[in-house]
Amino acid sequence: MATKAFASYQKYLKYLALPGLALVTAGLIAGIVAGWTLLPTGLLIGGIGLLLLGLVLGNQGQGRFWAQRSTEAGANALVSTLAVLAILALVNFVAVRYASRVDLTENQLFTLAPQSQEVVRSLENPTRVVVFDPLPNPQDRQLLESYRQVGSNFTFDYVNPYNDPRLAQEFGATQTGMVFVESGDNRRFLQNVGPDERLSERTLTNAIDQVVSDRALTVYFTQGHQEFAIDGSDTGFLQAATALEDKSAVVQPLDLSQTGEVPEDASVVVVAGPAAEFFDAEVEALQTYLEGGGSVMLLIDPRTSPNLGNLLDPWGVTLDDRIVLDTSGSGQLVGLGPAAPLVTDYGDHPITRDFGGGRSFFPLVRPVNVEEVPGVTATPILQSNPQSRAESLSAEGELQYDENAPPSGPYTLGVALSRPVAGATAAEGEPPPESRLVVIGNATFATDGLFEQQLNGDVFLNAVSWLGQQTDATLSIRPREVTNRRISLTVQQQIGLGVFALLVLPIIGLGLAVLMWLRRR
Repeated sequence: MATKAFASYQKYLKYLALPGLALVTAGLIAGIVAGWTLLPTGLLIGGIGLLLLGLVLGNQGQGRFWAQRSTEAGANALVSTLAVLAILALVNFVAVRYASRVDLTENQLFTLAPQSQEVVRSLENPTRVVVFDPLPNPQDRQLLESYRQVGSNFTFDYVNPYNDPRLAQEFGATQTGMVFVESGDNRRFLQNVGPDERLSERTLTNAIDQVVSDRALTVYFTQGHQEFAIDGSDTGFLQAATALEDKSAVVQPLDLSQTGEVPEDASVVVVAGPAAEFFDAEVEALQTYLEGGGSVMLLIDPRTSPNLGNLLDPWGVTLDDRIVLDTSGSGQLVGLGPAAPLVTDYGDHPITRDFGGGRSFFPLVRPVNVEEVPGVTATPILQSNPQSRAESLSAEGELQYDENAPPSGPYTLGVALSRPVAGATAAEGEPPPESRLVVIGNATFATDGLFEQQLNGDVFLNAVSWLGQQTDATLSIRPREVTNRRISLTVQQQIGLGVFALLVLPIIGLGLAVLMWLRRR
C-alpha cells in the first residue's frame, strides 16, 4: 500500500530539483557577496538536499537514473549555473583586486587635477581623512575614493560620532560633519560638510599638502601707498586674501614706513597696485629682503610711478608707460574691449605650466620689458596676442589710436624671475637658496569681482605659491565645471515639436503603411 502511495507521488518529486537549484544559487551568491554566515550556508545545504531528492527519488524506478533525459537536463542546468557563478565570482575578484575607472566626461569631472595626483603619489607616510558623519554623502565619498585610487598611502574613514564617541572626543569633533586630515602626529581640521557645503578638491589637496609638510605661508601686503585694501573696507584684494587663507596661508598688512624692514617670518611680500611713491628707505628694505632670499610680487598698474626703479634695475626689468591693446577682436567674443587683452599664451613655468589654452584677462595692462642680466633667470609667463600693440594715454587719460595701424605684438605682460642668493650655501639634499620676483603690469585683474573670472585668480595664487618657494606645494586647482548642453526652446518651438512628434510623424507613418498595403495588392 505504501509502495503504491509512494509511486503515485514519485512523479512529482522530480520537481523538487527546481527550488533546490534556486536555493543553491541563492546560497552561493549570498556566500560570495556577504560572506559564509549561517543563512547562506543553510540555503546551500537545503538546496543541495532538494536537488538530490528531485534528481534521485523523483526518477527512481524509471530505468537507469544517470541515463535518463531528465537527469541529463538537470545536470546540465546545475553545471551551467555553477559555471556562471564561477565566472561572476572571478570577474568580481578581478574588479576588486585591479580596480580601474575610465572618465569619459567632457571636462574630466571625476578625474583629479595633476596637482592633486602629484601630492597624493608623493605621500611618504600614511595619510588619512576622517569624516564624522553618520550619513556619508555619495559625492564626497566619490571624491575621496578618487584620491585613494591614486596613492596607496591615502585612506579615508567615515565615522558615526554617536557610535564611536571616544574617537570623536580624541579628534575634537564637537558636531557632525567635521572633517580632519592626519598624517603621523600631525592632525588638522579641514572643514564642516553639510547639505550646502561639500568637500572640494582644492581645499582637500592643499590641506593634505599642508599637514604633510607642516608649514604655512606668511604673505604680507604692503599698505600706505594707496594699494588695494585686503580687509574688505573697499573693493580690493579681499577675495585674493581669503583664497590664500583657504590654503592655510597667514595674510598680514605691512607698512614699511613703520616697521623699517620686512618681518623675518615673511614668505612673500605683495605690492598690489600702489598709486603713490615708496620712500627710498622702504625701497631699500625691499631690496635687502630680496637679497637675503626673499620673494616679492609687484602688480603695477599703468599711469603710476611707485618709485621702484632701483628695485627692478638689478633684475633687468623696466615698466613701459603705454598700455597694451588687443586688436584681434578675440576679446569682443567674451565681452571685452581692446583695452582688456585676453591672454591664452603662457610661458613654460611652474606658475602657468598647467594652464593649457585657458584664458585670463588684464584690464589696462602695461608691457613689462626684460633685459638679460647675468645670474638672473627670467621667464615671461603672460604674453599678449600677436595682433596687439602698445599705445600711450594722454595727460587726461584718454586713448586715441588708429584702428588701421599694423600690430606690433606680442608683448610681455608678466614675468617670473629668480637668482641665487650671493654667498649662501645649500643644506644637504636641499636646492640652493634663491631670490624670486614676479612682475605683472596690472593689479586690477586680481581685484574683487575679477579674481574668480577665468584664470585670473589662478595666476595670482600660483604666483604666490611659487614665490613661497614651496617646491612640492600645491598650486591652485580650478573646480571642474559641467558644460551646459541643455537645449533652450521657446514656447512656439515646444508646441511645434509636440505637433510634429504627436501628429505629423504618426500621419507620415500611417500614410507609408497604406501605400505599402496598396502596392502589395
